[in-house]
Amino acid sequence: MQAVTIRDGDLVVDRHPDPVPGAGELLVRIRGAGLNGADMLQRRGRYPAPPGAPQDIPGLELAGEVAAVGAGVSRFTEGDRVMAIVGGGGQAELAVVHERVAMPVPEALGWEQAGGFPEVFVTAHDALFTQAGLRPGDRLLVHGAAGGVGTAAVQLGRAAGAGVTATVRREELRPAVAELGAEPVEPEGFERHGPFDVELELVGAPNLAANVGALATGGRIVVIGIGAGAKAELSLAALMGVRGSVRGSTLRARPLEEKAMASRLVERHVLPLLERGELTVPVAETFPLDRAADAYDRFASGGKLGKIVLLP
Repeated sequence: MQAVTIRDGDLVVDRHPDPVPGAGELLVRIRGAGLNGADMLQRRGRYPAPPGAPQDIPGLELAGEVAAVGAGVSRFTEGDRVMAIVGGGGQAELAVVHERVAMPVPEALGWEQAGGFPEVFVTAHDALFTQAGLRPGDRLLVHGAAGGVGTAAVQLGRAAGAGVTATVRREELRPAVAELGAEPVEPEGFERHGPFDVELELVGAPNLAANVGALATGGRIVVIGIGAGAKAELSLAALMGVRGSVRGSTLRARPLEEKAMASRLVERHVLPLLERGELTVPVAETFPLDRAADAYDRFASGGKLGKIVLLP
């Protein structure tokens, strides 16, 4: 098979042996694979794949058709349309995924959208509901809301009955974020729009002090992105004053059982919304596999709404 391959920080499309599904696993012929910030970090050697995942083939999410099944598989059969989060290896023609983390692709979803769905929607759903306990009527703040996880979080918050405020640096992207269900605001001075019950931090350390200052009593901050920095000073007195909490979360290195549970929750609560057209997967641009380097450059340039997706 052909796969995007990291070679000394560069990206090439190279041949690799076809993977073989083991017990409980699916071999998926990939039709769409989204890019994520973790892929950018892995390319620079700053975010290695977890044990058992390919170290030189990036890609945390994929969608495609089941090409073969391993022993004991019961949920899917050959030809089924599936999508899944993976520890790595998604940016290729073929990949192996465990059937417990695979989700059926709704009929309403094309390959572009399906390829950009799993990582961002599972991450956003887990952060908002499992980690932060978002409830109807809560006030939600989403930082960096024009990206893949941000656009997913805005829509999930709106669908759950929360009031959503979203920081969006580029003015030209704010109307599109507003259409997804948020009040878009400039990142500078966002705390004036609080207080917030839940704050989803996708940018990083520079926002932390203001995040605490903008918390409602009992408010929860969940940090799932640190692209702008990982270290910041925190006033414990301010946090104590509002009885607030700060929680960090990642998805990639979790054990299979936890990823399977997160996927089942999305399958139960989010896929029906997709089927009814109440959610969308914004795709900024698509690239064929042999232009993976161009796709990474486009991701790094910023100024996009939603996902960059490779179409093997």
